[in-house]
Parts: sequence; structure tokens; C-alpha cells
Amino acid sequence: MENGSGPNNEGGGDQQSPIRPRTYSLIVGIAFIALIIIAGVNTLNTNNGGLLGASNEGDLPLEQFAVPDARADVSGDANIAQDDCDSAHIPCPQDSRRTPACEVDVPGAIRVCDLFNRPLVLSFWFTRGGSCPDEEDVFERAYRLFKEKVNFLAIDIRDSSDKVQDLIREHHWTHPIGLDRDGALSNLYRVGGCPTFIYAYPGGIAQSTSIGELDDQEFFSKIKNLQRLTKQRERTLR
Repeated sequence: MENGSGPNNEGGGDQQSPIRPRTYSLIVGIAFIALIIIAGVNTLNTNNGGLLGASNEGDLPLEQFAVPDARADVSGDANIAQDDCDSAHIPCPQDSRRTPACEVDVPGAIRVCDLFNRPLVLSFWFTRGGSCPDEEDVFERAYRLFKEKVNFLAIDIRDSSDKVQDLIREHHWTHPIGLDRDGALSNLYRVGGCPTFIYAYPGGIAQSTSIGELDDQEFFSKIKNLQRLTKQRERTLR
């Protein structure tokens, strides 16, 4: 190169200074890519590619599902077949048609559609790493406080029934808990962090999501906000 601008050129630090911005830009670029990857793992997306609860996506319906009740002696995996077999993300092919999740009539099954009559809070959690079982204690206290006006459902992901039942007894949980034994439901909801909370309006319309631990005050505040926004929404829709 002209003027001896290579890294071996004599003449001191001034001629090496152009390298610094490039190095800084490279570091910043790598960090930015890492943040994108982390966000991709820890966000909850619908099957249409929109972030559940994101204001710029509008109101998004929750996917329908039915799960075995953790307290019942029910075998099998979650049913995530949707009503609309033509447009659903997981359709119902004629050669392997399944009963839609909200039409399942099996003792010991919990259908999410039965919880759409009120505001709804879902908790997706698992025991591998982190302190999700302790966060379910916060969920339990919220359930006891708000259960007369808000519906709650926790979904355990890929743990054994025996393990979940042991935790129920140990922590004295009374809130409803369903089992996602094979992870199909968490995959459908793109769950990437524990715990993942979904707050939904009556009718099963997502209002917002949160990922990560919350203390009682933070969690109760989100539920109160869901109640407040539900009332505003009902006045608007009249």
C-alpha cells in the first residue's frame, strides 16, 4: 500500500489508530449478534411469527391445547390439534385426524378453552436448572389472592408425573397444573425461558408475556394491570 500504511510500518501509534475503530466495531457487532441470539431463544412467539402480547402485533389468540392434569392418573401427551384444520399451524391431515384440543372429553384433562371466561395467566416452567419451582410459589400466592376473578394454569415441561406430584406435596400448591410430557406444547408456544408467563384477556387473547423471575409485588402488579386492561377492553368492545 502507498505511504507504508501496513501494520509493520515504522512511525509510532498514529498510523495504527485506524485499526482501533474496526476492532471496536467488530466487538460491538459480535455482542449485538449475541443479543439477537439470546432474544431469539428467550422470546415467546406465535406460529405466525409474532411476539405474543407485543403491541405492534395487535391482539393475538392463544393456541388451543388440552393437557393431562398433574394430579390425575391420566396418561398421554398434550393435545395441540386446532379447530381450524385449514389454516392452523399444526393442521389436521385426513389420514391422521385428531380431535381438536378444545373438544377433547377425557376425565383428568385440562382444556385451556374452559379458562377463557376470565382473564387468564399461564405459567410454563420446568425443573432443569434455575429456580422455577420456587417461582411457582409466587404463582401459588397469586392464585390464592386472585382466583375468584382470574384463571390460572401452570404447565410443567418434560418432567415426570411423579416428580411434579412430589413438588405439589412439598410446596403445598393448589393451583391447576398440567403436564407437557413431550414438550410439544412448549414448542408450539416457543417457550425458551423459565418461567414464561402469559397474560391473556377473556376469550384467550394475549395481552402480554414476561420471562424470568418476578417477586410477589411485580407479579401481582402485572395481574392487576391485566384486570384493569380487561375492563377497558370490555368498555371499548361494547
